[in-house]
Amino acid sequence: MSSSPAAPSPRPAAEAVPRSLCAREPHVPADRLVGEMVPPPRFDSVRFDTYIPDPARPSQTEAVRELSGFAAGLGGAHASGAGRKRWFQRKAAAPTGPRGIYLDGGYGVGKTHLLASLWHATPAAPAQKAFGTFVELTNLVGALGFQQTVRTLSEHRLLCIDEFELDDPGDTVLVSSLLAKLVEQGVALAATSNTLPGKLGEGRFAATDFLREIQGLSAHFRALRIDGDDYRHRGLPEAPAPYSEEQVTKAAYATEGASLDDFPQLLEHLSKVHPSRYGALTDDIAAVCLTDVTPVPDQSTALRLVVLADRLYDREVPVLASGVPFDRLFSEDMLNGGYRKKYFRAISRLTALARDAQGLVGG
Repeated sequence: MSSSPAAPSPRPAAEAVPRSLCAREPHVPADRLVGEMVPPPRFDSVRFDTYIPDPARPSQTEAVRELSGFAAGLGGAHASGAGRKRWFQRKAAAPTGPRGIYLDGGYGVGKTHLLASLWHATPAAPAQKAFGTFVELTNLVGALGFQQTVRTLSEHRLLCIDEFELDDPGDTVLVSSLLAKLVEQGVALAATSNTLPGKLGEGRFAATDFLREIQGLSAHFRALRIDGDDYRHRGLPEAPAPYSEEQVTKAAYATEGASLDDFPQLLEHLSKVHPSRYGALTDDIAAVCLTDVTPVPDQSTALRLVVLADRLYDREVPVLASGVPFDRLFSEDMLNGGYRKKYFRAISRLTALARDAQGLVGG
């Protein structure tokens, strides 16, 4: 029985050369910065009822209850009285009790999930709610100026700040002044913590730092402690080992919309792009393929990589890499230093994205 000729090998799904993040120099107008102050795509569909509390961690269930009540309390008119028209105008009474909630807990316990759920649950139009990281908020002030930022955000009912930083006193004081103005206008606040370990102990609310940096704002916040393990690793397998450079390159050519970059060159390129543009840097990227991943050489480079990892994770962009595994990106000194929570968060998120990328490599 004669056999038919072997079929030709299938062509890659993507005929074009992969994109390169290093070739991109995005420019982000100020109005886009404001318009994009919503929960990132990864958290579009999260709600309080999609958060799965750990039965062994009652603080997680308590956080859902407290935040649900907080959201319900933000219904009705703006706390400043804005938007109301009365025949007998009277100055609105100052809101009683804390107008802000501060979520404290280790990385990976679902703080961003809960913060985004609060945003979704708050009974107000999207244009009346803002959501962004601390860094994105400082970038907004830089783009618009302080007074315009106050005017832009003052009509909002809620401002959610993810990953509130306590490692840059200058930026913290700037945002503290901004939040003070917004609280005066009746804007409710919610934030997640990014405390520096070694202050009052890892995983504890850095009350001393918070009170010092936020100063008069401290009375507007109440802290909710959320205990737990990194949910991204609960019952999940270990991160896949890095692939070969040939496998990564082949996958990049076979995946439509993928990017392909040499890791050291990408780190160099990140130094030339403002972190506020890292989200735009990844626009329309279906997968990030990296070759020759090596440990980052210094702390400034490491912190830029943390921001990129956050933006990729927000957008659920899988990451396929050759070289060293992601848990070897940062030196022992870095993992034991003041920014260790940032680095562990980046490792955790990149590990999750590496799992997502496994399907890009053929058997």
